[in-house]
Amino acid sequence: MLNRNKILLVHPLGYKADAASKDISRVANIMPPLGLASMAAYLEQRAMRADIIDCYAIPDSDQAILDYLRSEKPAFIGFSCTTSSFLDGIRIAKLAREVLPDIQTVFGGPHVSALKEKLFADYSAMDYSVVGEGEMTLHNLMLNGGEAPVEVKGIIYRDRQTGEARFTGYPEKGLELDDLPFPAYEKLAGFPNSYMLPIFNYPKVPNASCISSRGCPYACSYCDRSVFRRSFRFNSAEYLYAHLRHLHEKFGVQHINFYDDQFTFNKKRVEEFTDLILQNPLGMTFNCAVRAEHIDAPLLTRMKKAGCWMMSLGIESGDEELLAQHRQNADLDHLATKIRMIKDAGIRTKGLLMMGLPGENEESIRRSMAYVFSLPIDDFNLAKFTPFPGSPIYDNIHELGEFDEQWEKMDCMNFQFVTKGMTKERLEVLFQEFYASHFKRPKVLWGYVTMLWKSPDSWLRFLKSMTSFLRYIRVNRRLMGEKS
Repeated sequence: MLNRNKILLVHPLGYKADAASKDISRVANIMPPLGLASMAAYLEQRAMRADIIDCYAIPDSDQAILDYLRSEKPAFIGFSCTTSSFLDGIRIAKLAREVLPDIQTVFGGPHVSALKEKLFADYSAMDYSVVGEGEMTLHNLMLNGGEAPVEVKGIIYRDRQTGEARFTGYPEKGLELDDLPFPAYEKLAGFPNSYMLPIFNYPKVPNASCISSRGCPYACSYCDRSVFRRSFRFNSAEYLYAHLRHLHEKFGVQHINFYDDQFTFNKKRVEEFTDLILQNPLGMTFNCAVRAEHIDAPLLTRMKKAGCWMMSLGIESGDEELLAQHRQNADLDHLATKIRMIKDAGIRTKGLLMMGLPGENEESIRRSMAYVFSLPIDDFNLAKFTPFPGSPIYDNIHELGEFDEQWEKMDCMNFQFVTKGMTKERLEVLFQEFYASHFKRPKVLWGYVTMLWKSPDSWLRFLKSMTSFLRYIRVNRRLMGEKS
């Protein structure tokens, strides 16, 4: 007999388990599945039982899932999926049905929110998908027991008579974020030590991630807005301070990365939050992502005093004409001024870029290199442009170049899309050159040397993982040699 008040929430890997040792992201960065932790807390607050298996944090996750299903017999199993992890979620759903044939499968995340009913025709392992934010919708589905899904807003279900997928429509309004319990971090195996921010991106351990808002008010061509659509909501300063205090007092967390698209969009909230920190210090530091339009010198000074250690900014491209095709306010001079302002405030700066946007060419890539290297950027992340379902550019992407839509490879670490006038081989060469040129610069190298005393744990991790990093570099060089 299955327990109708119990669900196992799974964060799939997105690749075969035996490939885990080759995944550089598992060495450099493992982020907790905050969405699942939030849903678990919401359900538990309402007398449901929810447990989490994060396949990134557990070595033999398949066995852990099977053992849980046999012992706990939940009536539901839920998956939070990106595009690259969706097929692994389908695989695990089939595995679950072999153990518990009557278990009901629920899929959520950006991939299913973007593609909605289209997925059901090809994937019989899907019973339901949650479109949009999942806490209240999943709770209502479990209360309903799956008996009358048409009554639950925010889901897609398979009609039992026709087999067709039907969407029940969006809930009338979003959740009040301050009414939500803190995520159930305690349900993440080994938290916080089993999770880690990228090396050189924090001063102290243990560290963790936190989300204090949902959505984004902007509409860049490359961003998927399927889950929260064009809405933007945020926690109050008081809730945010209490959240950090909870993480510090219960788990000993010393540093937080705010995983928000726009942490400083509401300036008043940030001012109130920093006031609380300065009045009652927690002894914590934090990172956040910002846009140039929403920072100024007084705010940066205040944030530095409150413990802001690093800020990330989406640069995307150093070619202003190309950038203007894909995002609002593509003013590189203004952006450069704000980056220097961050640096002058004593805050570490990180640039976020993409290579391979539609319209990209070798000249625009070299403009990006020149632009980035002219700025006081301490660290940067260069992603390989990937057209995700749900992003504005996805609908006509095939008109703009060649797109090899293999979902499991769509993780921003592969050039699945090649814009007109470029080749995948040339993009790979320029990608490697961009990174190599960055790390050869004396001021950048000195910056990493200073991490010996600014972030000693980063250097310990780097040295312990030296073999993995060198293997990753050798494999990429070998692949480049084969393609050239």
